[in-house]
Amino acid sequence: MGAKAGQRGRSGRGPDRNDRSAGRQRLALILFGALLILLFVGFAIAQGLTRPSVPSGDVAHVSNVPDEFADISEDKLKRATIRQATSGEEKAKKPPKPGSDKYEELQEKALTELIEGVWIRGEGEELGIEVTEKQVEDELATIKKQNFPTPGAYSKFLKESNFSQQEVNELVELQIVTKEIQAEIGKQAPKPSSDQVDAYYEAEKEAQFTTKESRDVRLILNEDKGEVEAAKKALEKDSSPAAWKKAAKKYSSDPTSASKGGLQEGITEEFLKGPLKAAIFDSPTGELVGPTKFEKNWVLSEVVKLTPEKVQTLAEAKPQIESTLGQQNQQEYLSEFVADFESKWRQRTVCADGFTIEKCGNFKGDGHPKNASAACYEANPKTPAKECPSPVTPISPTLPGKVTPTKPKGEPFPQRPRPEATPESGEEVPAGAVPPTAAPEGE
Repeated sequence: MGAKAGQRGRSGRGPDRNDRSAGRQRLALILFGALLILLFVGFAIAQGLTRPSVPSGDVAHVSNVPDEFADISEDKLKRATIRQATSGEEKAKKPPKPGSDKYEELQEKALTELIEGVWIRGEGEELGIEVTEKQVEDELATIKKQNFPTPGAYSKFLKESNFSQQEVNELVELQIVTKEIQAEIGKQAPKPSSDQVDAYYEAEKEAQFTTKESRDVRLILNEDKGEVEAAKKALEKDSSPAAWKKAAKKYSSDPTSASKGGLQEGITEEFLKGPLKAAIFDSPTGELVGPTKFEKNWVLSEVVKLTPEKVQTLAEAKPQIESTLGQQNQQEYLSEFVADFESKWRQRTVCADGFTIEKCGNFKGDGHPKNASAACYEANPKTPAKECPSPVTPISPTLPGKVTPTKPKGEPFPQRPRPEATPESGEEVPAGAVPPTAAPEGE
């Protein structure tokens, strides 16, 4: 009996373990289900399922901007599209019909500009930029003064360009905000360090901050050697500036030189070669040298002034270097800002069906460049494409050793055509192809 009881006891513990195991499985399923819900919600957010809807009658909505600019209406887009068709490079006598390819092209361009305008206003709001009515009035007055000679000319512009005064004011305000954003971003760019300034100076000391030795020289040029010898004979008696002016006018075949009494100022060695270089840079001032052969001419020369080489000190060059490096830093910082700006505001933009473009966060493209022909991606196109873009984004690696203080991004590696396949390269050579180093038979 004890044995049986023991057996029942042991067998009785079996269901307890199974119950606990089943409980753990149910708990795991519940937790797994909860995890799936969280993952789905995260996916939904990532895919934009929680994006705000576009109000009826509007084509786009941008979040985190002043309410009066958040929604772009269909009417505003139509007016902007008409302006695209009747002004600027797209100016046409008759606007394209809605639904045509040309109209769709202009509409996309207009919507792009409208969306970007809202983005700029939103960015200005985040940066605390405020524009007053007085600023708009002053800026508009300047624009009118520079572009419209009379009030009538401005009125004609409004009519022909399909602009209302309110729309003009908004564009002027937008222009001011854009300038203020650029100025603010420029302030945030890092200032060049003293090490950067020192390195730039050393790298460019000879090229930028050294004024080469130069000479002011009087010259008489003529293809006739006898004329140059006659000029020399006359100047040996009197080589005053007045005498040189007279001789140059009489004997020189170079009218420019003759009008200045033969005087050429600031001549440096790199612009001369051969005997003439020696005649000018190896002779003292006040000495007549020549006739010296130079290309087709014979030359009589006299050095009248020596200007020794001058090297700017670091202190003298520092303001220029800081300005140059500062502009480079601002440009790089602005480029980074623009990339972040585009990404941030696209995520905040949703467009209505039928109006989604690349600026919209809910835009889904096919991954093909817009300028690529559809035939590039068809298996058997009726009309083959003349050219297709590279399927891989090209890169421009930097040449080794070309990164310098003056060229922080270096020089791009030159792109060359792919060399022909050869047996030595390990690539397959097409049948009948002649290796580039082989000569045809009979030669």
